[in-house]
Amino acid sequence: MENDELEMTNLIEKIRDFVKKSVKKERYEHSVRTAEFSARMGRIYKVDDVRCYLAGISHDMCKNFNDTEMLKTASRDGRAISTLEAENPQLLHGRAAAVFLQEQFAVSDADVLQAVASHTFGGVHLCPLAKILYAADKIEPGRPHVTSEYLEKMLKKDLDSLVATILEENIEYLNSKGKKAAQITYDFLEELRGEANGNPS
Repeated sequence: MENDELEMTNLIEKIRDFVKKSVKKERYEHSVRTAEFSARMGRIYKVDDVRCYLAGISHDMCKNFNDTEMLKTASRDGRAISTLEAENPQLLHGRAAAVFLQEQFAVSDADVLQAVASHTFGGVHLCPLAKILYAADKIEPGRPHVTSEYLEKMLKKDLDSLVATILEENIEYLNSKGKKAAQITYDFLEELRGEANGNPS
C-alpha cells in the first residue's frame, strides 16, 4: 500500500513538473487550483481525492500544443474528430492530454483518463470523477465569477445538481456571446437533469 502511495506521489510530481515547464504561468496556476479543488470535491463527494488531484493537475497539460500536434495526438484515442474540433483544434486539448498521460506517463486509470478527456465538453455516462473535474475546472476559486458565497452554495448541492447548474450557466454565457454549446454538452445536461429527477437514462 505504501509503495502504491509513493508511486502515485512520484507520478503527480512528474506531471506537475511537466505542466509547470510546458504551459504559461497562469495556466499552471489554474491547473494547481483545479487539482486542489478537485481533491476538495472528491472528499465531499466520496471520490478518491488523490485521483481527483491527478486528473486536475493533468487536464490542461497539452494546452501548449500547436494545432497539428493537437490533432495528431488526440486522434490516437481512436474516436472521430468532430467538425467543431477540426475547426478549433484547441478544443481537443483534453483528449490529447488523456492520450499523452497514457503514452508518456503510463497512466491506465480509466476514470482519470475519462475525466481528462471529457473536461472540455462533458459527456454522457461519465463517472463521478469526470463530473468532479468538469465542475472543478469551471469553478475553481481563481475564476473571476467565483466567490466564497457562490462556492458555499454550490457545494451544498448533490454532484449531479451541481454539475447541471454549471452547465446551465456555461450555456447561458455562450448564448450571451452569440455562441452555441456543443451537442454533447446539451446531452450531458439532459442526462444530469434526468438523474437529478430520479429518472436514470
